[in-house]
Amino acid sequence: MATETTNPAEQAAPPTRRAKVPTDWKIKGELFLNCSCDVFCPCVVSLGKYKPTEGYCHAWMAIRIDEGHFEGEDIGGLNVGLLADIPGRMAEGDWKVAAYVDDRATDKAYEGLLKIFSGAAGGTTGLFTMLVSTIIHAERTKVEIETDGRRRRINIGKKINGEIEEIGGANPDEGVVIKNSKYWMGPDIIAAVGLRSRVRDHGRAWDFGGKSAEICPIEWTGP
Repeated sequence: MATETTNPAEQAAPPTRRAKVPTDWKIKGELFLNCSCDVFCPCVVSLGKYKPTEGYCHAWMAIRIDEGHFEGEDIGGLNVGLLADIPGRMAEGDWKVAAYVDDRATDKAYEGLLKIFSGAAGGTTGLFTMLVSTIIHAERTKVEIETDGRRRRINIGKKINGEIEEIGGANPDEGVVIKNSKYWMGPDIIAAVGLRSRVRDHGRAWDFGGKSAEICPIEWTGP
């Protein structure tokens, strides 16, 4: 997948839409993220139609792939990180995204994951072809993801270092869960909060400690 580059100020060309090439793929695992919204992010239940609490959405996302394939290539056990810079309502698009793919990925797996997360492979993530206007950068690098009880962590060198924790409910041993939603990631979302969370890459310097976070079991397919 070609990467669209921008000048340092990212004063960019008009948004482009990538053509979908429906492909046989599957990802089963977990996605978690931390964003710039106050707890709890309004984008989840509004399906991106409400304004983020700051008027824009800055976020990192972590995807742990427990099982999966792309055109017969095994992608199980791989991790992916995303940086997302969204200027307004999520549903209105114009997302700028950087992708960090596990350095253990084969060439085919790497290219396949870029197609999945750009929307080009169709299926569950196909809407990204309309939402993502600029792919800032894509690289193969070490992406470390940890699950520690109610906490989740991601480390991508010094570029993304995030730790989030589930918000306890009436039973403090169980997280607060939004169930049966139409959210694109999946129907059940665990509410969480950022603990130690920094992004330092591509001119972005973001800190999400105390901000909204989410944990979502995922089962995505294409085409």
